[in-house]
Amino acid sequence: MSSTNRILPYVFVLIQFICLGLIAITGPLIANSPVLLGAELLGIFLGLWAVLVMRIGNFNVTPTVMAGAKLVEGGPYRFIRHPMYAALLLVTLPLVLDSFSLLRLSIWLVLLVDLVLKLRHEEQLLASEVEGYPGYVSRTKKLLPLIF
Repeated sequence: MSSTNRILPYVFVLIQFICLGLIAITGPLIANSPVLLGAELLGIFLGLWAVLVMRIGNFNVTPTVMAGAKLVEGGPYRFIRHPMYAALLLVTLPLVLDSFSLLRLSIWLVLLVDLVLKLRHEEQLLASEVEGYPGYVSRTKKLLPLIF
């Protein structure tokens, strides 16, 4: 494995955490609008559901495949392949919209691009290392059920 391929997962995670931190320090952490608060809570629920189904300790913050990884197809994974990434976007977008600025929107867009690139990298690894993953890809969407 090249040094670029070893470093890239950590670059994705670094950008992700910088974006999350910047969103957190540039505005409130709880949306004021009832609709946006509902979306934020839905994102929190989705993230917790994904973690519980995946089981704590069986996932990795970096887009690398853990030794002995097995395909998980239950819970939110029945509908989308990356519910934790979707949850991050669903939690942070209402925060950006509720306390809107071009800076916050720009940060969120960087987070979106980072997570899409991160999941593409992760999916390449999963397709080559996890039995049944290519078939799973044909049955599910990446982040949004029935859409993407």
